[in-house]
Amino acid sequence: MTDPATLRRTLDAVIANVERAVFGKREQVKLAIVGLVAEGHVLLEDVPGTGKTTLARALARSLALEFRRVQFTSDLLPADLLGISVLDPATHAFAFHPGPVFTNVLLADELNRSTPRTQSALLECMAERRVSVEGRPHELPHPFFVIATQNPLEFEGTYPLPESQLDRFMLRIEMGYPAPDDERRLLRARPSSTDVDALPAVATAADLASLVAAARAVRVDPSIEDYVLALLDGSRRSRRFHLGLSPRAGVALTRAAQASAIVEGRDFVLPDDVKRLSVPVLAHRVVGAATAAGDGADGVELVEELVSRTAVPA
Repeated sequence: MTDPATLRRTLDAVIANVERAVFGKREQVKLAIVGLVAEGHVLLEDVPGTGKTTLARALARSLALEFRRVQFTSDLLPADLLGISVLDPATHAFAFHPGPVFTNVLLADELNRSTPRTQSALLECMAERRVSVEGRPHELPHPFFVIATQNPLEFEGTYPLPESQLDRFMLRIEMGYPAPDDERRLLRARPSSTDVDALPAVATAADLASLVAAARAVRVDPSIEDYVLALLDGSRRSRRFHLGLSPRAGVALTRAAQASAIVEGRDFVLPDDVKRLSVPVLAHRVVGAATAAGDGADGVELVEELVSRTAVPA
């Protein structure tokens, strides 16, 4: 197993490299790396122009991973994403031509602009790391990491992701507007200095595999497991929740906490890891119960309330 100092150097190098293109978003960068190290998938959500695509590309470049971007539109078909079988006139046999999903990092840009049929084509890819075309399974490359984006404010002509599909994303990350000083840096930067294609690779897929293995070995104390279970149970018992947290949510929160421990340089999970990740991991998985006024609390508010009233282990 790779020693902790080497893992720390790898992570520091990747974070610093991504920040050459993404200014002032260290927390978002670290959360994206947590998703990658935990072998999860990430939903980036915010208004256009806040660096969602740049973050995805910079992360892939920094780790020397193959990257492909698919613009999801209403006329995109599952075959455009997964691939098709084409008749080879020389052999008179059908040969499978892989689609853009056969890559290491797939950017599903504006995922909610495609139809439910195409959205669901990603489900098997994300859960099983394979594709079934005409009854035949095809294994996806390893690692395989989906970064999807959507604009949370503009819904005309979109197909909102159902809760069952949102639950497949380990984390939802809101980019947010940059701080004034960071935005000034962006205004003053030369185009060549922030060009993602010019970023060097500072780590490899093998380095990523070492980080993944280290995250799997991170110790989770039984008291931490009890804390996660208490959060799950609290969401299911509360009348504030129309839809409580699924078992997959508990697994995702635990694995994300393990990956976060590695990113922070530890081999054990702290309660603070769970608390810090609760909103990014859980908020998009819950639905608030309607009130007498006809509206319900959003996921972030519900999860923050849930965390505030759940006892934290010593």
